[in-house]
Amino acid sequence: MAAGHAGKVLLIDSNVYFAKRLGDALKREGFEVISSTQASFALTALEYDMPTAILCATNMREMGALEIARIIRADTKNAALPIIALGDGSQRALMEAFQAGCDDYIDRHQTPPVIAAHVKQIIVSKAEGFQPTQMLAQSDTSLSGNLTHHDLTGVMQMLGHAHQTGALHINAGETDAVMFFDAGEISHAECGNLFGDEAVIHILKSCVNGGEGVYKFVYGGTSTQRTVLRSATDLMLDAMREFDEGTRDMADKEAL
Repeated sequence: MAAGHAGKVLLIDSNVYFAKRLGDALKREGFEVISSTQASFALTALEYDMPTAILCATNMREMGALEIARIIRADTKNAALPIIALGDGSQRALMEAFQAGCDDYIDRHQTPPVIAAHVKQIIVSKAEGFQPTQMLAQSDTSLSGNLTHHDLTGVMQMLGHAHQTGALHINAGETDAVMFFDAGEISHAECGNLFGDEAVIHILKSCVNGGEGVYKFVYGGTSTQRTVLRSATDLMLDAMREFDEGTRDMADKEAL
């Protein structure tokens, strides 16, 4: 990207006032902005005026970020086009966005300048490859952080999208665990007496709401075992479903 010009963002949102404020913030970050209230406009734009990235709301009446991502990703020539979803900020919505093929998910309740800066960071990271120093200050051999500030599922998705190989160590409350990544896929996980898919689900359920805890990803760490057989997205969705079911059961018991 040329200095002073970060590229062209196609901004799709039915809230005209919000889109105007966000569009102005994106322009201050150096972007050219094309706004539309219809997600279907993106399909037309790809044919004659390819943007640098698409930033689309999830709550559109007919077609939103999730639907447009599936359509665009069906064409292999658009595989590198960053698609960023704007939604309500929930954990489930984040996972659904990644499952649909979005490159990232941003909580629309954040201020326009914060959203715009995040969009620029995503596009730079997509263009230059995974840059851990853009997230946290750390050494060249590890990526670490506090779970009160960084979402575990987001870290896992980033490692997956960047096709990283290494060991992700998690310590949160009673959870002391490790997950091994092989070219972005989780190959092995351990947590106490649990292994494989069961361990991943347990780890995710333990860290759903953040809280006290830390994680550290050590690049290059490998495991001779392969115990995780399902995709990270499937395991995340299962963990969220089990967490929701457990919360409902607890609420029902308290109501009795």
